[in-house]
Formats: sequence, C-alpha cells, structure tokens
Amino acid sequence: MVGKNRLGVLAVWELEFGSVGGRGARQSATQNAKHGPDYEERVGDVDGPADDLAPEVYGRIQRTAKRIYRTLGLDGYARIDFRLVADGTPYFIEANPNPEIAKSQEFATAARHDGLDYPGLLHRILALGISRAKAGASVG
Repeated sequence: MVGKNRLGVLAVWELEFGSVGGRGARQSATQNAKHGPDYEERVGDVDGPADDLAPEVYGRIQRTAKRIYRTLGLDGYARIDFRLVADGTPYFIEANPNPEIAKSQEFATAARHDGLDYPGLLHRILALGISRAKAGASVG
C-alpha cells in the first residue's frame, strides 16, 4: 500500500513455502526465508505476484487491506500480510507500517510489477512524507 487519501494498492504478492518441515508442518517466513537466497533455493521457497488467485479472492484481499490500512491510520506506505488457507479464505496476520523498501525486496518488487520503478516508489514515499510534514507545520 502506498498513499494516504489516494491509496494505491500494489500487486498481491505471495510467498510459497518449499520443503521445510514436511507435510502438515507450520511454516513461517523467517529471516532466512525472507533474505537468504541460498536458503530459498535449497528449500524451494518462491515469492512473486499472486497471479493464480481467483479474481474474487484477489479483490477481497485488496479491499480488506485498504480497510485495515485506513482503520489503523497508516500513512505513507505499509505492507498488509495475510495467510491464505486451502479454501481460499484470506486471514489477516499483521500490518507492517515500515516494510523493508530495498530495491531487491518484495515491496519494491511488487511496485515494479505494477509499473512503479524504484526511483518512482522512493519519490512517492518521500513526497507523501513531505506533504505530511508541511500539513503538520501549518497546523502547529
């Protein structure tokens, strides 16, 4: 998510777990799973756009993410995480109001997937912060 009044929802991004833990094991995105390319390759974790989601599930995730973002009063940018169960139901896990925005990480990659290049993403985030600072300065 990027924005405040005009909220932009980036591509729904997914992490598919590979072979860690075996069948039925609880899986979570550890530091290795998020930032360890060698680990990801060894266990078969894959992240990327959730292009195979049914349109209604994709839309539900985006609508729910917007509602969560606004309910929590988030501003600028954030990542809203869900867990999708086998029947296609998305469950909200957490809101990350300060996700890593390095060029190689999921947030920037999702923005690039949606046509917003890395310099454009940084510019948009900075512009939102500057406009918020100016609005705050005129109030106080």
